[in-house]
Amino acid sequence: MMRPVPYRYLEHIATADAAFEAFGDTLEELFIAAADAVMNTMVEELASIACAEEVTFETEHAELDLLLYNFLCELVFLKDARQLLLRIKSIEIAETGGKYTAKTVACGERINPKKHPLLSDVKAVTLHRFTLEKTDDGWQASVILDI
Repeated sequence: MMRPVPYRYLEHIATADAAFEAFGDTLEELFIAAADAVMNTMVEELASIACAEEVTFETEHAELDLLLYNFLCELVFLKDARQLLLRIKSIEIAETGGKYTAKTVACGERINPKKHPLLSDVKAVTLHRFTLEKTDDGWQASVILDI
């Protein structure tokens, strides 16, 4: 069963940063929820991000939590390097030879302050209190963003 809003902000965790928890029945749902939380930290309305440009990328790591970290860092990198706000269209997570990979198709558009009311600029995903865990209900992650 998918939760109505698969993430929530944690205001008491960090005062100069933004913190959130993301949830998903599957790892893929969790990664998508975490990506939306990162974008929603920057943009007031996720629906304002149109699918004007498609981007594919692959991240990998031997540890599942650091795969999520690399995935979120890639979204921040694409925002900085190409000025793209992205939503996840599809993601496929697999383990092969002791390494996890996330093959991602994202869709979005260049930042336009007139179209995308900006809230804050995410500079980085931090490892401070970063967690990813399997729960009885699926998956849960805690993330702190440097803004």
